[in-house]
Parts: sequence; C-alpha cells; structure tokens
Amino acid sequence: MSSLDLFHYEKPTLLEFDSMVRCQGYASLAGVDEAGRGPLAGPVVAAAVILPAGIGLSEVDDSKKLTSGKRDELFEVIMANALAVGVGVSDAGVIDRINILQATLAAMKEALSLLFIKPDYVLVDGISKIPVTIPQKTIKKGDGTSLSIAAASIVAKVHRDRLMVSYDAEFPQYGFAAHKGYGCVDHLKAIAEHGPCPIHRMTFSGVKEHVKIVKSEE
Repeated sequence: MSSLDLFHYEKPTLLEFDSMVRCQGYASLAGVDEAGRGPLAGPVVAAAVILPAGIGLSEVDDSKKLTSGKRDELFEVIMANALAVGVGVSDAGVIDRINILQATLAAMKEALSLLFIKPDYVLVDGISKIPVTIPQKTIKKGDGTSLSIAAASIVAKVHRDRLMVSYDAEFPQYGFAAHKGYGCVDHLKAIAEHGPCPIHRMTFSGVKEHVKIVKSEE
C-alpha cells in the first residue's frame, strides 16, 4: 500500500497529504483549483500554486470556508511564499462556446503553463483531469485535502473577485461587486430589467431567457 492510499483510512492534515505525495518521489508539486463555475456572469478563473516543501501556512484552507478579508490576507501570504503561481482565465465567451467544464479545464491548463517552474506532479480539485502530459491526481473536495490545492483555491477566488469588482465599475447596474456574478435575486432582477451585458454567460439559465434574438435581413 502506498502512502497515498493511507488517505482512505486516516485523513492527514493538508500539509501531511502534500508531504505524502512528495514522498512518492515528486519534488515540484502543483495544486490546481478554480473559482467561478457557477455564476451567471464573468470568467472562470483557475490558479496553479507550487509551495515550498514543508511550509506550514496553518491558516490556509478551502477558500469557501474563509471570509473575504481572510482570503485577501492569505492571498498576500501565498503570493509572498509560493515558489511559483500561475493564473488562467476563460471568459464568458469561451464558456458559451465550449461549455463550462471545458472552459474550466482550459483555464487550468493555462494556469499550469504560466508557472515558471515546471511541476512534476499536479493535484487537481475535482474529478476531471487537465489535458496536460504532467502526471496528475484528481481529488474530490481537494481544497479541503491538499495544502497546495487550498492555496490555489484562495488565489483563484481572490483573483476572480477582484475582476468582478472591476466589472462592477464598468456595468454598475448589475451589482457585480456584491454578488460576483452569482444568480442571487437582485442579479436576476437586474438581468430581467436591463438584459444581459457582454460578460454574462448567454447559454446559462437565468440569462439566456433574456437574450434578444436579432434576425438578419434577407
């Protein structure tokens, strides 16, 4: 039984899990996660993070468990301590064209490609493998399992939230700074009133019903 198989019997800490992976002979370990699969507007953002072996970062956890303020704080800590960070983005147009899963995997692939240190193993949050030749392991709820994935979840979330705040200044009628593009009641009302804007995902329910079909002149 490999040390990775022990995960099924006794759950290690986030750092212990990454250490077990490195014990398999992988020195340069990258964690990959995404933010923004569910919203009705904005991009899906993926981050890839390579941390130094043995670094604690005890407060780093699944980004969904953290407050916005704590995520911002830990983002700075991660960026200061990581050996390499890459961020990939698939915008709403890409999502509409190739679907959210493929757009997510494309953003993850881009994030890996932007690491200036090439990883020899990748831990991926979720169940879908990234289309790269680097050895990888997909992990359900990986952001609560691996320190590297948890760090990537924070980087992706903070990066995306900041993008949505910038979009709020461009399209203030939708309230993107508050809800970050998710389908809350206020956002749905704004779409119904104003119609979708260029960063909305036109193929998503809640948006597609309000897309005006323009017939070309014969």
